[in-house]
Amino acid sequence: MLRALLPLLLLLGCPTVEPEGPAAPDFGPPDAWRDALSGPGGSQASFAPADLHQPCAYLTGGPEDRDHHNLAVMHDGYLVLPWAPEDGGGGITLFDFTDPCQPVKVGEAFSPTMRESHTLSFGEVGDRQYLAVDYHRDLAEGAEGGIGFWDVTDPTDPQWVSELALPGYDYPDAYLFVTLSTFWQGDVLYVAGAFNGVLMVDVSDPLQPALIGQHRFEPALLVGSFHVIGNRALAAPAGGARAVWVDLSDPLLPAPLPGGDFDIRDASGIAVSSYFSNVSGGHALFARNHNGGGPIVYDLQRDTPSFVADHFTPLGDGGYVFGHEDHLFFGDSNFGSVYAWPDPRTISEVAPLALRGDLDTVTPVGNVAVVAVDDNADPGQSSAVMPWALEPDARGPRLGMSSPRDGETLVASTTRLGLSFDEMIEARSVDSASLQVWDEDGRRVRGRFHAQENIVNFTPEQALEPDTTYFVRLPAGGISDGTGNALDADLHLSFSTGESLAEPL
Repeated sequence: MLRALLPLLLLLGCPTVEPEGPAAPDFGPPDAWRDALSGPGGSQASFAPADLHQPCAYLTGGPEDRDHHNLAVMHDGYLVLPWAPEDGGGGITLFDFTDPCQPVKVGEAFSPTMRESHTLSFGEVGDRQYLAVDYHRDLAEGAEGGIGFWDVTDPTDPQWVSELALPGYDYPDAYLFVTLSTFWQGDVLYVAGAFNGVLMVDVSDPLQPALIGQHRFEPALLVGSFHVIGNRALAAPAGGARAVWVDLSDPLLPAPLPGGDFDIRDASGIAVSSYFSNVSGGHALFARNHNGGGPIVYDLQRDTPSFVADHFTPLGDGGYVFGHEDHLFFGDSNFGSVYAWPDPRTISEVAPLALRGDLDTVTPVGNVAVVAVDDNADPGQSSAVMPWALEPDARGPRLGMSSPRDGETLVASTTRLGLSFDEMIEARSVDSASLQVWDEDGRRVRGRFHAQENIVNFTPEQALEPDTTYFVRLPAGGISDGTGNALDADLHLSFSTGESLAEPL
């Protein structure tokens, strides 16, 4: 029966349960990463019904915190909270978050040049852990800005270690010619630079980052985010209706896919503006803004993205959107929302969330959300922890799409493998034992591993061999979410640089 179904599964791009492939090497136990994790992981608390959707704690930064907050994410077993305004001067704080209503600070640092960051990009180089953020510096003749790096190897003592000014940066305008977000894959950091396009930075040594490429879209696109999944990337606007699904087979030469340059439309077919985007599983998530808010969902599993579902909030003005399993979390400026998303075409509000100020961000962390405002907050209340589910998250991540797709042939020798899950991944859980890659001759493929929010990437150390099939195994118990829940079953996929796939054993 499996052989009969295989052509259909390959056509749909779904991982199969085909045997592992020829001569799989021994990669070691997939959960060995847990011994190296610095912190205890995410929320393990339970709540009463009356606790839901109400603040149970507030997260604050250092004495320089000016109450401008955005997303907070789990990394290395701790919650990382950035705090910085648009004009610079901010820092990061790390919390023990096992009891999210009684978070405990474990590390904190300030940089006068850290700027408001809309993503947090982590990378491991050698034995050091780094975090890429935005930076801004005032000069006598104006301002410069670009990206900066924290060394977070020691969570109790983060250090600001380097920065790189990028061309075309122009401030005080906070949107048109500044850096807005980053995405780390291999030795390349992709920087969304608004009308400066996408800038590519060599981060093989984060202490000496260097600009190595720049791509401007035609016609011009105000790039707010650039999410990279293997050989694909989603370039999405920071206000505007146009997005571009990109072929990134050459990591330094982004090229719109045929049919991949599209307008974001609602259920009625009207093009609508989106403030920021995200990727969850096989879907793009857009935050509608201007003339209302609410999430818009698109299918990314084909070269031409297509509308799936939306939910309109007439009093909203979208900020940021995140996917967590079968829920969406949305900051709508005037309020936030938790949405049930039990299937791709069904979105319904579970509960509104309230916090004084410009409420742009609602970040899921297990069974709580960190609700954040980036302007007009009550002092010390820019980020509130709000429970949204009664019991701790107990379900592991589920794979929604891959690039290359399972069964894909004629992939480029420069291919990187991208995996998009339905919830945020603990970056330290992704290594050579939890994401195993080998070729048809049984040779292990070595490379670099990165996880950013819901996306995992593997970048081979060397170009792939021609006319060769590559096998991938994600073993149960390996890749995990920020609460410690791992994949509950083995997943397998394969792809080839040639015209056909080698036969598995």
